[in-house]
Amino acid sequence: MNAAFPPEQLRSDAKLDRPGLTILIAAPRGFCAGVDRAIEIVERALEKYGAPVYVRHEIVHNRYVVDGLRAKGAVFVEELDEVPDDAPVVFSAHGVPKEVPAEAERRKLLYVDATCPLVSKVHRQAERQLEKKRHIIFIGHEGHPEVIGTMGQVPEGTMTLVETVEDVANLPFGENDELSFLTQTTLSVDDTGEIVKALEARYPQIVAPKAEDICYATSNRQAAVKQLAPDSDLVLVIGAPNSSNSLRLVEVAERFGTPAKLIQRASEIEAGWLEGVETVGLTAGASAPETLVREVVDKLAEWRTIEERPVLFTEEKMTFKLPRHLVE
Repeated sequence: MNAAFPPEQLRSDAKLDRPGLTILIAAPRGFCAGVDRAIEIVERALEKYGAPVYVRHEIVHNRYVVDGLRAKGAVFVEELDEVPDDAPVVFSAHGVPKEVPAEAERRKLLYVDATCPLVSKVHRQAERQLEKKRHIIFIGHEGHPEVIGTMGQVPEGTMTLVETVEDVANLPFGENDELSFLTQTTLSVDDTGEIVKALEARYPQIVAPKAEDICYATSNRQAAVKQLAPDSDLVLVIGAPNSSNSLRLVEVAERFGTPAKLIQRASEIEAGWLEGVETVGLTAGASAPETLVREVVDKLAEWRTIEERPVLFTEEKMTFKLPRHLVE
């Protein structure tokens, strides 16, 4: 038999015997403009200043990306007191409280702020609302770095965090209080809409931001999952467990009754997950590189005969400028 059928032919026939699997691949997915910019800032800082370049907090929430930058000479720390006086430091894409750059300036540290411009926009809005003497209701997830950074833009006691509709019901303010609201950029569009409705119903005087704070990339990735989830038996979301936008993609899929799993790498996928599954939806959070998407497709191809189908919601063309001193 082996003489009649070379090994290559046997492998080909084996593939033909595998059950088929359709992979619906969301577009857009993966890196957003803010993440692209933050990673490039660290890479350019390494080129300009040489290793080590310190980074306060994970530059973005993705282990693969962080490990790749660490291999190039980035050193990740949680606080500025871990940074030597003569070393450059980069602030993460999530943003930092005002006290962090103030401390860096006091110590005369060479620092680069990689805060996503859309997060910085929320910071500026917070300052404007404070100038108008409005108390700010901030919709977000307690403990998330972006929330810590945004709440750190204003004096303590001038911003109140809410996470749920129930939190709105427990707010202590009255109808004569000057109020405004802002939101974290990586929230569930649907959940946030419900919280905003509750705020506006309870406080008709509350002032909304001029434009939605949830960023374009978060909205687009959720919309793409809404398109593929109804046609999928399982949705795989590539992202970190501490990535807000990735967790929201899992929730979006589950709202359609579609099982969804958050994975960081293809090695986490179990063959048993595909039992009874004919169609898999695949997407990636805004901090996950395309390399990991292809890795997942290759892993699934070990068990099934794959047919890939893109599910296009929109094309993204957003780019953000780098800090001038890294470009010159």
